[in-house]
Amino acid sequence: MSEPKNNSPPADCEFMQLALREAEAAAEEDEVPIGAVIVHGGRVIASAHNQREQLRDPTAHAELEALRDAARVIGNYRLPGASLYVTLEPCVMCAGAIVHARVARVVFGAFDPKTGAAGSVFALLDAPQHNHRVAQAGGVLAEECAALLQRFFRARRGGVRDAD
Repeated sequence: MSEPKNNSPPADCEFMQLALREAEAAAEEDEVPIGAVIVHGGRVIASAHNQREQLRDPTAHAELEALRDAARVIGNYRLPGASLYVTLEPCVMCAGAIVHARVARVVFGAFDPKTGAAGSVFALLDAPQHNHRVAQAGGVLAEECAALLQRFFRARRGGVRDAD
């Protein structure tokens, strides 16, 4: 598992900021605020956020929605050379899809100690049993990513939204 990145490369922070914007859009739609961005050749080719409630689809995680869009842009479900930026450590389902899509690198914000599959609970992205291993960096803008999730769930438990 990668350790939190306190001195993350500027490009990682820039793309994570875009993923955070997607997460904020999810929160505005009363979805769990997780956002994802896929970068290929230095440019964003897909961005998405959670849409499970809206689509009534348990697989409509930000990562999977972004992978679907990126595959359409590239014209292939395999995304070699692509980097995925996501505000929360991917779950098992998303990690499996990331490996199958042959994504080169995953950069995530907050660690998920309950269901994280990039090392917190499971280490699927770079498991030696797979024929493809995904490079990863965790903890990029972790505080901002975690704070957005915490505000969302605090508001849900309290029945009111935070003012900020």
